[in-house]
Amino acid sequence: MNGMKSEPLDLFVVGGGINGAGIACDAAGRALTVGLCEMNDFASATSSKASKLIHGGLRYLETYEFRLVREALQEREVLLAKAPHLSWPMRFVLPHEPHLRPRWMLRLGLFLYDHLDWRMTLPKSIAVDLPSSKFGAGLKPGFKKGFVYSDGWVDDARLVISNLKSAREMGAKIYARHRCVSARRSEDGKLWNIELAGPGGVPVQLQARGLVNAAGPWVKRFLDEETQIKTPKRVRLVKGSHIVVPRLYEGDHAFILQNSDNRIVFVIPYEREFSLIGTTDIAVEEGEHPVCSPEEVTYLCDLVSHYMEKPVRPQDVVWTFSGVRPLFDDGDDNPSKVTRDYHLEVDGTPRTRAPILSVFGGKITTYRRLAEHALRDLQPYFPRMGGPWTDSRAVYDGEMADAPTFEQAFDNFVDGAAASKPALPKGLVRILARRHGSGLEDMLENVKTVADLGRHFGGSLYEVEVRHLIRDEWAVDAEDILWRRTKEGLHMTPGEREAFALWLEEQRPNFT
Repeated sequence: MNGMKSEPLDLFVVGGGINGAGIACDAAGRALTVGLCEMNDFASATSSKASKLIHGGLRYLETYEFRLVREALQEREVLLAKAPHLSWPMRFVLPHEPHLRPRWMLRLGLFLYDHLDWRMTLPKSIAVDLPSSKFGAGLKPGFKKGFVYSDGWVDDARLVISNLKSAREMGAKIYARHRCVSARRSEDGKLWNIELAGPGGVPVQLQARGLVNAAGPWVKRFLDEETQIKTPKRVRLVKGSHIVVPRLYEGDHAFILQNSDNRIVFVIPYEREFSLIGTTDIAVEEGEHPVCSPEEVTYLCDLVSHYMEKPVRPQDVVWTFSGVRPLFDDGDDNPSKVTRDYHLEVDGTPRTRAPILSVFGGKITTYRRLAEHALRDLQPYFPRMGGPWTDSRAVYDGEMADAPTFEQAFDNFVDGAAASKPALPKGLVRILARRHGSGLEDMLENVKTVADLGRHFGGSLYEVEVRHLIRDEWAVDAEDILWRRTKEGLHMTPGEREAFALWLEEQRPNFT
């Protein structure tokens, strides 16, 4: 969109992470005219650099954040139903370490976790004898007792894209790689005059009746500099780093491991052949580029090696990623104890002063509820907007036939998709279905055989999908495709990744 100045939008969202995408999607479904901009690639910051869990946050019970945990548990069930191709339930194993937390405390915490959402459909927690249970697979034999509970996993970056595609389908204007360089109220105060800088610095000017500041780590800077609105509210920036290693054990279960510093670290089955390990909690300053330091790699390797039968060494790490979590500053000095809850702040006056709503904090599990709360806070400024709707509608490409379980709904879809493409390997169909859901049919419309998929770049990445990602999902660079729209970079050799980047650069004139 080159954004010719025209009729003012109702709402313009700054920030293309999960919170901005969720608000834009919700607002577009309430018959508001919506725009959204992101200065980089969508989900390129915090929203693709998390542990990719949809969970209540078991450890948040220790800091008495019962409302946050209850809301997150409720949203876990909603998200599993809304995006069955991008999310699925997972069982988490908690080995008992008597010197860290007593059994009674863990039992009490898990009882609360199971019952804070009385409508929970996932299996409840159980105590297990680890040596005789399948859930002990991967652990050192010295760990005898443990607990198993339910949570879920989600492809965070693709969830952002699905919400943006939903918003676009409902008429929203999406400005990829456009930075908002200025937002000022008009002379009469009833509109926002907004200026964007697009690729190559091309200016775009537009107007909106309301503004949403979902800039994540830059939320306060955007207020101070681009809008010149001062607020005492602050965010605490906390870096979380993850490492990826070859698969440590067989089984679909994940581990939640306690450390003597009271932190916990997850070990999660990842991308078919790998294990994802994280995260750390390190306070950082604004503007600091997050990278996984050697000290963080060592910390994660040492902790996991204490528990796992197969030791993890720094040289085993095949990929790392780090993100900055913008946590609402509640005054706690310990980064691990800073609240994961969100705070919304509105500056404006109905009918006389156009609103700006700023989002402080938040987590991917509660993004949909956060969006609902944001639209509720903006209701006085848009009295004709529709009511809440996102709790009962699938995300874009998430429409699948009902089944007794979330997993079965996806499995049934894969069976149907594979039957319609009998010449394609079912394993490949399943991988593509995980990424594209019901949109798979359109992407493979003219594909009958593997040869019809075009050039094979390595892993499970083919030319047909690459062209779809560029045409329909705002992908531009190799990193967008290899590490966010897909994770096929993990399944490719360095030479294959380099060859793909060169091919993409050569083909770029054909994509524009």
